[in-house]
This record gives sequence, structure tokens and C-alpha cells, in this order.
Amino acid sequence: MSELSREPRDEWADLLKEMAESEADPARRAFLEGFPDGFGLVDEGVD
Repeated sequence: MSELSREPRDEWADLLKEMAESEADPARRAFLEGFPDGFGLVDEGVD
């Protein structure tokens, strides 16, 4: 995923954030919250 351009990465990160916010299961929520960093959707030092 780190090979994607900025726009698709941002779209994926936004979708995962929405999914995490609506997830009731704490383990699934934690996975979804950590996914963007773990799979290269977020650049180091950039919000």
C-alpha cells in the first residue's frame, strides 16, 4: 500500500477510521486503528 499515491492512501485511511469508529468489538477496533500505520498508509511524522 505504500506504493499508492497520496490520494488513494488518504481514502483508505479515512475509510478505516470510519470503520474503527463504528466497531463495537475492542479487538477489531484496535486492529482497524493500527492498520494505516502498519501497512504504510500513513507517512512517518505526517498527520
